[in-house]
Amino acid sequence: MEPADRYSETRPARIAVFDFDGTLISGQSGALLSRYLLSRGYLSPSQVTRLGWWGIRYVLHLPKRQEEPREIIFSGFAGCGAAEVRAVMDDFYEKVLVKRLRPRAVEEVNRRLGDGCVTLLVSATFEDIAARAAEDMRFDGYVATEMRLDQDGRYTGEVEGEVVAGLGKRHAVERWADARFGRGRWIVDYAYGDHYSDCDLLVEAANPYAVSPGHTLKRTAQRLDWPIVDWK
Repeated sequence: MEPADRYSETRPARIAVFDFDGTLISGQSGALLSRYLLSRGYLSPSQVTRLGWWGIRYVLHLPKRQEEPREIIFSGFAGCGAAEVRAVMDDFYEKVLVKRLRPRAVEEVNRRLGDGCVTLLVSATFEDIAARAAEDMRFDGYVATEMRLDQDGRYTGEVEGEVVAGLGKRHAVERWADARFGRGRWIVDYAYGDHYSDCDLLVEAANPYAVSPGHTLKRTAQRLDWPIVDWK
């Protein structure tokens, strides 16, 4: 089914939204990227230690700034241009992430495309990584965390706008869908996530799925009678 056949003036777009880390892939792209960058000299051991401490707070649901790990990672790219960073991210995707794509996730994306949904990848990961994954898996679109460029086109190490995590995922989906289809001309028909922080997005879907969920999301899914699927 061609993209233009999936929605019309009288038929709202049905969007199927997929989280990336822990849903489409096994593992967390941020942690994997930090190890990759350490091995190539972009990050120092102390920076990776700071990232590890943030990860512990994430797992334990302790207070944290969503911008912090992105800023630490991109501190290694300070002064680099967009083309250089894109090349690094492409290499990381091809050498590390491709083999972590879950076959059942790929099947589900194709299933949703086949039944007329517009597919959208939404992730806290970096935009270049999400763009490659969206291209490989034939998504109709993607939204991910953007990093700021200065007037000379070089990265500053700061997040541009809102991190696409937690409630930020729902906001990003709304902005993308309103821009593409118009306000009130779309619905989130399906949503897939693995972590409790995806709940803000999952509750908006007609058909939410908890994918190989962590303990907190699993309890929430059981309480709300959401389907639980295992894509590991």
